[in-house]
Amino acid sequence: MASRFNLIVVLSLCLSLCLFPTPTASLQQNYYANICPNVENIVRDAVKKKFNQTFVTVPATIRLFFHDCFVQGCDASVIIASTANNTAEKDNPDNLSLAGDGFDTVIKAKAAVDAVPNCTNKVSCADILAMATRDVIALSGGPSYAVELGRLDGLVSTAASVNGKLPQPTFNLNQLNALFAANRLSQTDMIALSAAHTVGFSHCSKFANRIYNFSTKNPVDPTLNKSYATQLQGMCPQNVDPRIAVNMDPNTPQTFDNMYFKNLQQRMGLFTSDEVLFTDSRSRPTVNAWASSSTNFQKAFVTAITKLGRVGVKTGSNGNIRRDCAVFN
Repeated sequence: MASRFNLIVVLSLCLSLCLFPTPTASLQQNYYANICPNVENIVRDAVKKKFNQTFVTVPATIRLFFHDCFVQGCDASVIIASTANNTAEKDNPDNLSLAGDGFDTVIKAKAAVDAVPNCTNKVSCADILAMATRDVIALSGGPSYAVELGRLDGLVSTAASVNGKLPQPTFNLNQLNALFAANRLSQTDMIALSAAHTVGFSHCSKFANRIYNFSTKNPVDPTLNKSYATQLQGMCPQNVDPRIAVNMDPNTPQTFDNMYFKNLQQRMGLFTSDEVLFTDSRSRPTVNAWASSSTNFQKAFVTAITKLGRVGVKTGSNGNIRRDCAVFN
């Protein structure tokens, strides 16, 4: 009887560790203190230069980090370019809308780091992406925070691995919670991270279903603010150029703030997956709380993005430091 109990415990532990790998203990703030002491300033300067060229740097970098971490962990595998023998993550349909400015931000920051002799090939692309994400958030008015570092770059990147790993604009709360829970992120973390849409933009095709032919009874999604729906139809007429994009936050699109939640209260969430955070009674209290407290939102966001940065971290023989972020060594 005791041996059967022990077997059950071992199996349970194995399942737990296999399904939810524990975050690596090697991640730490100031990881590069004795390796490349000035790395955070070097990255910040490169990011600032890119930010001054185009604001798209902000949403593009944040989204790149999220799409990287949710597929095979935070290992810069999303930056790998496809080859004749391998279709990489970035060429999965879900990643084709990742803006080039996000990739360029990491590549330029990596070049700046590697230009310093004692830092050459010492800092991973995965860590540079994590630092750059913190920097664009701070540059656009959001919180600055200490970034945990020590990730290695992944050794695998396949388009097939992306399938089913990223949230879709049509998701309901249960679908969102399930996907985030698979990455050890709570509903609170999910709502906080969703607010990155405050500086995001979207192509019309991603929400066209809400403003045209929503259902037989309602051509427009009834949970969408009517005047906002009319505004969106004006910016996204039917058969619009697929390259046209609109701001996800119609009020303060270039400021990382809690306006996202105030918009949800006015039924001005662009995606179904945004507005559901307010329409579902389970998540509405959090939306209301953060709409009224920027400070509480920012604290929750820092907690959530720090937890996101721990997902699927590569160490030891599971990774390396890429010389070129877009190419395996």
